[in-house]
Amino acid sequence: MAQTNWVLLVLAALAVLGCTKKETPAPAAEEVALEKEEPAAAAVEPLKPLPSSVEVNMDKVLLGRSLYHDTILSGDGTVACVTCHSLDHGGAEPRKTSTGIGGQIGPINSPTVLNAGYNFVQFWDGRAKDLQEQAAGPVANPIEMGANWDEVVERLKQNKEYAAAFAKLYEDGVTQANTTDAIAEYEKSLITPSRFDKFLLGDENAITDAEKKGYATFKEVGCTACHTGINVGGTMFQKMGLVKDYFAERGTPLTDADMGRFNVSKNPAEKHFFKVPSLRNIELTSPYLHDGSQSTLEATVKIMGTHQLGRDLTDAEVNSIVTFLKSLTGELPAHARPEG
Repeated sequence: MAQTNWVLLVLAALAVLGCTKKETPAPAAEEVALEKEEPAAAAVEPLKPLPSSVEVNMDKVLLGRSLYHDTILSGDGTVACVTCHSLDHGGAEPRKTSTGIGGQIGPINSPTVLNAGYNFVQFWDGRAKDLQEQAAGPVANPIEMGANWDEVVERLKQNKEYAAAFAKLYEDGVTQANTTDAIAEYEKSLITPSRFDKFLLGDENAITDAEKKGYATFKEVGCTACHTGINVGGTMFQKMGLVKDYFAERGTPLTDADMGRFNVSKNPAEKHFFKVPSLRNIELTSPYLHDGSQSTLEATVKIMGTHQLGRDLTDAEVNSIVTFLKSLTGELPAHARPEG
């Protein structure tokens, strides 16, 4: 009798285990595939698409647009933000280095302001943490806009249109902080989605086969070690001449600007380190590099291959990469220009 009871208990236990197993069925094969495929695809893609729009306060954007294009911010009324960050030149300038108030020549090439809100810091040396902090610097720089912020604020207060616009948007009206806030809001809105972004979002026909090949070459040779993310750059500092001494081969004396991040950190290990620039709209922003020393994309890509990657890129590789880079040229939003 005891043996019979023991056998019955074992059979009951096995039945319970069998039911438990059936109540939690294995996921279907297609469900498993979906769970694995989506994260894997995202993980291996080094570049990310720009959004089609960005959330901004449009009233602030329009005020910032007026300020960005107005010489009232400069000491002698001759220079504006747009002077060195031209919308007709990809948000950068067509000069080797900037020309400021009184015709003074600056030490460095102005980087593009387009899509700059996606940079992890601002300026080549990263001395500004965000767009608002960046907007304050050139106004008071004696060789850029050469103004005094207190005087700029007073001029804006005396302008009836500006005074009214600031009063509508800010409780404390015209201040330096509110002025740079409006400019930063405008610059934040300057995103330029391109054909390449459509490709990243799944439109295989958005770019040509030659551009696809160029993108593959761009990745294969190692460009995405630094030029990555949503802005195809702007995510890190990197040494200019990482593999081979760029400045020795350039053949001109070192300048203070060539010290890069060192000028901010005073860390000797950061000499010649610069914020990796965005490559969006790069087709439009010559001359290239922080010193404006290169007039063509082809020459710049060649230099990057040699000095940053330690590779002597072939002409075919260079041309292929340049073909891809041109697919990063986007369109300005309709409100970007004063007449917009």
